[in-house]
Amino acid sequence: MSSSKVEAAASGSTGPSILEEKNEAGVLKTPLPAPASSCTVPEKPTLTADHQSKYDWLLSRVKGWTEVQVPAAKDKSGSLTDSEKVWLTRECLLRFLRATKWHEKESEKRLLETLAWRREYGVDELSADHISPENATGKQIILGYDKQCRPCHYLNPGRQNTDVSTRQVQHLVFMLERVIELMPAQQETLSLLINFKTSKNRGNTAPGIGQGREVLHILQTHYPERLGRAMIINVPWVVWGFFKLITPFIDPLTREKLKFNEDMTQYVPKEQLWSEYTGGQLQFEYDHGVYWPALQKLCAQKRAEQYQRWEAGGKQIGEKEDYLKGHDASGVAPPPASSTETN
Repeated sequence: MSSSKVEAAASGSTGPSILEEKNEAGVLKTPLPAPASSCTVPEKPTLTADHQSKYDWLLSRVKGWTEVQVPAAKDKSGSLTDSEKVWLTRECLLRFLRATKWHEKESEKRLLETLAWRREYGVDELSADHISPENATGKQIILGYDKQCRPCHYLNPGRQNTDVSTRQVQHLVFMLERVIELMPAQQETLSLLINFKTSKNRGNTAPGIGQGREVLHILQTHYPERLGRAMIINVPWVVWGFFKLITPFIDPLTREKLKFNEDMTQYVPKEQLWSEYTGGQLQFEYDHGVYWPALQKLCAQKRAEQYQRWEAGGKQIGEKEDYLKGHDASGVAPPPASSTETN
């Protein structure tokens, strides 16, 4: 596909949709925009009276925040921004409550620390252009959904194309933010699929222990309750050694979600499982010039839609994610009282 065709599709002009791009052989080159019709999200348990009380306490505290302090980068301290208020959804607060076993004060502390980290790390400033070289070979791909409507985030260490750097970890954070944007309503977790298959250019696919610990810290501290399942295949002995070294740093609940060398079709519909995995029927080929702009366009659309709903709902802290994603007709704010003319 020529660059002019990519640009035309990305700009919304006539021609094939960039979100439906396939080559002549019918091989997909872009993300899938939605789960299979057969997939369903498990029903969430209703909050107990005690948990509701703790949530109400935390929400009241968060609504009182006016500033974010960043001790490690004081120049980044300042007033709470709209993007941070959007991030502070009802489900976000509940995720931090669950991660701290419903300790309200610890949840508040961790939320503040994560807001400070997001500013210091520059999460919202990470751009597709900056990250693009890291994904040139398709070492991370967001493609399809599992049977519980979780977006599938593929990690392909054998396609590693850069040396160890800060940008490698930024790449993972950037892709995590994108996969979160692609989560459908009622689903707030992802499926991680890791293929340690080696390539002719990459024999050792195990990450370094230092980088592994850094990534684990970011995931467990700042993205709690986001991992639904991790499915890992082609694990060589050196990677088994890495997992043994890293296991003490993995939260016990997270360890239970790790599945090694299992039949992935138990968890992902065959038609949405990449054919690189046994049983997968989704023919996909990574073409950076096609996939990368398509992913950014799809995510930008999701962001814009959610922000518009947040504004329409009164810019509420503690807004429902199901409302922001279009599932619920109204948000947490009571609808305006209807006015009637009186004579």
